[in-house]
Amino acid sequence: MSDLTLTGQVRWSAYDALVLSKRNLMIWAKVPAFIVFTIIQPVMFTLLFRYVFGGAIATGAQGGYVDYLLPGIIGQTAAFTSFGTAISLASEAKTGVLDRLRAMPIARSAVLIGRLGADVVRLFVTLLIIVGVGCAVGFRFHGGVGGAIGMFALALLMGLATCCVSAFIGLAIKDEESVQAFGLIWVFPLTFVSSAFVPTQTMPGWMQAFANNQPITQIVDAMRACALGTPAGNHVWAGILWMIGVMAVFIPLSVRAYRKV
Repeated sequence: MSDLTLTGQVRWSAYDALVLSKRNLMIWAKVPAFIVFTIIQPVMFTLLFRYVFGGAIATGAQGGYVDYLLPGIIGQTAAFTSFGTAISLASEAKTGVLDRLRAMPIARSAVLIGRLGADVVRLFVTLLIIVGVGCAVGFRFHGGVGGAIGMFALALLMGLATCCVSAFIGLAIKDEESVQAFGLIWVFPLTFVSSAFVPTQTMPGWMQAFANNQPITQIVDAMRACALGTPAGNHVWAGILWMIGVMAVFIPLSVRAYRKV
């Protein structure tokens, strides 16, 4: 009987999470600002870096700078996607939407799971567009279908992990402008002081130590190895362990912050 009850609770939670994910995706599709931020911005970065810096940066990557660049753009997009998570949760907490959702006969976990699920779907759609634009300007997968799948899987894992961080930030601060400002403080240094856009060997020695051992470098290098079909070394496992560690810390913190809203 207990197993049936547990199964029923899981199905109930899953259904509620799917309904809330659909709600969040519908809001995203109907708000032009969200579409601009999540789709047009990374496309703009791709074109700017490809044509403005592409002729000046030597990476030694097969296919030139564009093949080196695109996994970095994807990593940046996975990190920046988390802004939407933080801003939406902060807005809903401030306006009382979360209070109304908690008062409804739905699973308590569905609100956070539905938000994270919608943001992962949104990221997947954005990544497809970025890869399409990248292919139009010269990017090619040299690692075959398996490498492409691996790159997408790592990008979605990174997006989920950063969304968990942003969920906690949004629920803890509860102010849209403050959340956006704070997001820039931690996302920008991690993405730009990494291997996303330039080899870390070109950085000053004191900066290389940080750049080589931070999570975005590990996951971007893993995605780049998958895309280019080059040896990944320890980057795949290091990147996955970093993402799992981030989620292990911030999922409980997000749940705790949600309970206090």
